[in-house]
Amino acid sequence: MVRPIFLYGSEVLREVASPADLSDKEYLKTLVADMKDTLAKAEGCGLAAPQIGESVRVLIVDGRDMTDVYPYLEGFTRVMINPVVIEESEKKCEYSEGCLSVPGIYCDVVRPESMTVEYYNEDLQKVTETFDKFACRMVQHEMSHLDGDLFVDHVAPIRKKIISKKLMNIAKGRVSARYTTKLK
Repeated sequence: MVRPIFLYGSEVLREVASPADLSDKEYLKTLVADMKDTLAKAEGCGLAAPQIGESVRVLIVDGRDMTDVYPYLEGFTRVMINPVVIEESEKKCEYSEGCLSVPGIYCDVVRPESMTVEYYNEDLQKVTETFDKFACRMVQHEMSHLDGDLFVDHVAPIRKKIISKKLMNIAKGRVSARYTTKLK
């Protein structure tokens, strides 16, 4: 089921998400299916559960539509439940980021170049995986949502000042998106 995406200014986006209960398999199955449907409808490359109003540590990333820019993302899709960063590189890199919860705003953000994450996949199997390049960026961006953090929190102060009026408009619901949104 496609769900509305919560916009910048919604309280759920600023909460630290609770660990997902792995014993509640039906809830997780439904949540992941809803997240996949919602991400497909919104035509994004990642979604965290808080973005659809569920404050639990679940995210999905899907880079398959970005292979024209990043060919190495061919077939790259992950469901990550209760992800934990095991290690991050000291070396940093910069990419332009956008977010379904912050429509129409894109900013350069510096984050670690690579990282190793431990998580449970959709089949509730424990996985340890190292990510780099844009795959790493997608996972980092979505993991930030699980900690109540948005990409606009990581931009240079001058850039934050430049986008502040747009952010205020989004928080007041004065924004247009090609998908259903919600403020709460």
